[in-house]
Amino acid sequence: MAIVYQKDKRSGITYAYESISFWDKEKKQSRSRRTLLGRVVGETIAIIPTDGRGRKKKEEPVTTKKGRPAITQTARYFYGATYLFDQIGEQLGIKKDLQQCFPEHYQQILSIAYYLILEDKTPLYRFERWGSLHQHPYGQNISSQRSSELFASITEEAKQSFFRLQGARRAEHEFWAYDTTSISSYSECLRQVQYGHSKEDLSLPQLNLALVFGEESRLPFYYRTTIPCQPNGTTRRSALIKKTL
Repeated sequence: MAIVYQKDKRSGITYAYESISFWDKEKKQSRSRRTLLGRVVGETIAIIPTDGRGRKKKEEPVTTKKGRPAITQTARYFYGATYLFDQIGEQLGIKKDLQQCFPEHYQQILSIAYYLILEDKTPLYRFERWGSLHQHPYGQNISSQRSSELFASITEEAKQSFFRLQGARRAEHEFWAYDTTSISSYSECLRQVQYGHSKEDLSLPQLNLALVFGEESRLPFYYRTTIPCQPNGTTRRSALIKKTL
């Protein structure tokens, strides 16, 4: 069951209908049955019972029944994908480790991570619409400004603490491996990017990224940004990793 809003073009009045979906066996397609609830007024979307001709319905006596209270508000959320992520987070200890490292913000971090995975390249300012349709850990809207403040509050120490906790869960059961990549940029304002030797042979400033991960689980234990390769082709990325580990 859902509530559907429809505007009358002649009168300009918006009406609310109760819509119930069902399967039509004869036509072999999904159909819906609508029942008029009333007209919509005000910014709070209050519904005034009406018969559709501007007259209010006669109020019927309300009988109080014992037991659970009646449901007065309904909502529909997509739950399958986020439920799967919840279970993965529980099994891998991601939720527990995030809660230990970011006790005040771990739910927001999880919700943003779910959004970025499911929506891929969609910008974060559209989180509000996604959040209103999906069940997620934080359960509230995260505005674009709030997400920027959240990212700025995450320290390098807290990130590495999280990776250490994750690594401790699997370090004794698998070999560690590492790989590197370079991220090119057209920006002229980023101080983190420099010119160096690119695998794609692009004439662009770049940022080198080294990642340590489990050989079997493919889960990251550590990452580090490094300076681009030196003119003679050498690089300091291996030395940096060995020194840190």
